Amino acid sequence: MPVETKRLYLRPVVASDADALFRIYGDPATNTFNPSGPYPDLHHAETVLKRWIHHREQHGFGNWAISLSDTPTRIIGFGGLSILSYDGITINNLGYRFATEAWGKGLATEFAEGALKYGFNALKLPEIAAVVRGNHLASQKVLEKSGLKYVRDIHDVKNAPPSLLYSITQKEWLKEQNG
Repeated sequence: MPVETKRLYLRPVVASDADALFRIYGDPATNTFNPSGPYPDLHHAETVLKRWIHHREQHGFGNWAISLSDTPTRIIGFGGLSILSYDGITINNLGYRFATEAWGKGLATEFAEGALKYGFNALKLPEIAAVVRGNHLASQKVLEKSGLKYVRDIHDVKNAPPSLLYSITQKEWLKEQNG
């Protein structure tokens, strides 16, 4: 089911999103803070989409293709909620990546806030977390504006500096929403 925020339209990913996924995730600029680097080819994007679609089928939630509400066929990013394990812990992970043309407009924060609302209200998740590289200050700011708090460092990438784990519980989120 699609989810809408003030400016964004979020719909579940489908196999035909592979070109858009590769356009965004294959761009070196969008991978500045990603130790794995950009997607190498379209086949890799297709494989990731299959995994994302399987996650949604298995768990009832997952990643969305993100577009502006007034141009719903033009994908500007991908993101969502998924169950992931990092450094020995399993989390309800909030993740996102936007095309460079969408940067600097507050869209990532709007997306994160919408995903939290969906995760806590519709899915009734008890907690939502996110993992961000220590030098990715813009993404840390998005998480903090959305209400997530730094919890601890996690060692999720071999031979790399630790990432930062951010989290918010449903109870904390409801308290922030109410006042």
